[in-house]
Amino acid sequence: MKQAWNPNLVKSLATSSSSFSLSCQHKLPLFHFHTNTKTHFIAKLQTCNDLASATTTHSSVVKSGFSNDTVSTNHLINCYLRLFRIDYAQKLFDEMPQRNVVSWTSLMAGYVSQGQPNIALCLFHQMQGTFVLPNEFTFATLINACSILANLEIGRKIHALVEVSGLRSNLVACSSLVDMYGKCNHVGEARLIFDSMCTRNVVSWTSMITTYSQNAQGHCALQMFKEFNHSRLDRPNHFMLCSAISACASLGSLGAGKITHGVVIRLGHDASDVIASALVDMYAKCGCVNYSARIFRRIPIPYVIPYTSMIVGAAKYGLGTLSLQLFEEMVVRRIKPNDVTFVGVLHACSHSGLVDKGLELLNSMNGKYGVTPEAKHYTCVADMLGRVGRIEEAYQLAKSVQVEGDGYAMLWGTLLSASRLYGKVDIALEASNKLIESNQQVAGAYVTLSNAYALAGDWESVHNLRSKMKHTGVYKEPGSSWIEIKESTYLFHAGDMSKCTNGREMLSLLKELEERMKEKGYVGGTKGLVFVDVEEEAKEEIVSLHSEKLALAFGLINTPKGVTIRIMKNLRMCRDCHEAFKLISDIVERELIVRDVNRFHHFKNGLCTCGDFW
Repeated sequence: MKQAWNPNLVKSLATSSSSFSLSCQHKLPLFHFHTNTKTHFIAKLQTCNDLASATTTHSSVVKSGFSNDTVSTNHLINCYLRLFRIDYAQKLFDEMPQRNVVSWTSLMAGYVSQGQPNIALCLFHQMQGTFVLPNEFTFATLINACSILANLEIGRKIHALVEVSGLRSNLVACSSLVDMYGKCNHVGEARLIFDSMCTRNVVSWTSMITTYSQNAQGHCALQMFKEFNHSRLDRPNHFMLCSAISACASLGSLGAGKITHGVVIRLGHDASDVIASALVDMYAKCGCVNYSARIFRRIPIPYVIPYTSMIVGAAKYGLGTLSLQLFEEMVVRRIKPNDVTFVGVLHACSHSGLVDKGLELLNSMNGKYGVTPEAKHYTCVADMLGRVGRIEEAYQLAKSVQVEGDGYAMLWGTLLSASRLYGKVDIALEASNKLIESNQQVAGAYVTLSNAYALAGDWESVHNLRSKMKHTGVYKEPGSSWIEIKESTYLFHAGDMSKCTNGREMLSLLKELEERMKEKGYVGGTKGLVFVDVEEEAKEEIVSLHSEKLALAFGLINTPKGVTIRIMKNLRMCRDCHEAFKLISDIVERELIVRDVNRFHHFKNGLCTCGDFW
């Protein structure tokens, strides 16, 4: 229980104490005595690590007559803030007869560090009514508050004040501005600030690398990481390394990930739990769950983040049982799961057909674990029900929960896909209308509904829907896939051979593979893939030019025999390509790994780790 602020206690401790001897005071100048005493108190406050010591020193400060001294009070404020007693710090601040920039900045920073950035901004508004001028640390604190809130409007106002205060080239303030613009998804402005800096340090470089990494520009993040290492300005710290590892994870770039891991080991950061957690996540997202597991088991005392990364990674790889075992293990170890942990285990249940277990977990989240279910959890459950054909239950769930924004689109988009798959055109129509009315996932809603009509043989509705899309200017997101070979990334778009340097060779290989697949009984299929009723020959041509097949052909041509081919895809892998990849893995005797928008597919000897359930 927290001890309430009691100024009388501090005063009584100060007046009742008799341990302070003044027998030698007459031998020293009064100023010298006071200076030494104040220095002593400040040193004690800087090393104080418990509340009892802090209040005892506080009483000595009052007894010695320094209660109105600004410097001493500032150190008391910082001591209480370090001990997470912002109520004590606020009380001291309120009682100060004279505050300086350190007083204001310290309290603002305290509120920011304790998750109350809005109060920090309110304090600055009060400070503007005084004669105290902000310094670079004040601005850095305020900019950090805006970063946490992702408040671009106030952030730009603070930026303007930085400019007029003559700090436009200040290292501390500019590094904070780079971070703030990055958190607000304004990468261009962050880069302008970074480029304008006269001097940069590891913090400013880390801010820019993190900005790229967090805004889906992983290639730029890794390029900057290389530039920093080549510049030899400083050694990367663990924050920079984590951002570089995250960039590798988002790209699914195993080669870059291994190189970055090597840098981690060379610099001696491999013992860091934070970096280990990032590596667990990176290897999982690159389709190397075994690597993730090795690093995870080396963490001496794993906490919720590495457990969650491992659970999510295993779930996306189709290892639902492993995800659930890890979840049970962390519960036994009294590690409290968070909201992302439950997304992982529910995803595992969804992709492994463990419906009853998934429903049990959803119902236990709040009461047993204190985690309130959100839209992302209900979406996992709707997906789980939809995959096994329990569309009506998924539909009732979607109608019964109150969600808004992106969560609304995720939930109804999931229901739309499930209802299309099982031919529930009425539910598909309602779900697509909800998405179109909310102006979210509009193109996907039109395409999925069109496929639902096509499956039901309602070609008139298909043509009408396509005409409506053309009229309203809505276009389907093109399918794209990419593959990394020797640290270079090659991008392919569905049906586009124009930029393929060895396109003829790729097409020839795909046709040869298709003939060999047909010998094994492959008949092809376009169920749920086409937008209009086309001739069978044209259908086969469309399917053969899906982006993942182009990436596969390129990989087979440009890598040695036996090497595993890893492909990333921006959309869900279609059933026809999935069937083709299974057969091709057996024909070419290679392991093929595809990471689509939902999960991993690991093809080997004609089989996939998903068990054809995705």
